[in-house]
Amino acid sequence: MNKPPFRIQQLDHVVLRAYDVPLMQAFYCNVLGCTVERRQDEIGLVQLRAGASLIDLVSVDGKLGRHGGAGPGTGGHNMDHLCLSVDGYDEAAIVAHLKSHGVHVGEVGSRYGAKGEGPSIYLFDPQGNMVELKGPPDR
Repeated sequence: MNKPPFRIQQLDHVVLRAYDVPLMQAFYCNVLGCTVERRQDEIGLVQLRAGASLIDLVSVDGKLGRHGGAGPGTGGHNMDHLCLSVDGYDEAAIVAHLKSHGVHVGEVGSRYGAKGEGPSIYLFDPQGNMVELKGPPDR
């Protein structure tokens, strides 16, 4: 088997199709601390900086979003979840912060990720996408 002529370094970006881009932008910026990197309103795209990666929000009724078919709903989502590695992981403080914003917090536990086994918290954005906040690996 031939190896590819490249080596993957990290997740560059994830694209979420959204019914309400301003609501999703407010959640990812105000609750999770992302910042707006770039907007392309003519195609319905807002790109948010999430550390070294991007989270792209695409309006389901925009130029790009229409290519994806029906929007996410109770019958299915765009993805299972996205995972954001975080510094300053303090489970109690993170959960309190999320709840103060009315965020639906899911399971808290230890899970395996890119840097090894470690603590994580599942939560849900306003459109029902599951997001995992991943702490540092256990030592």
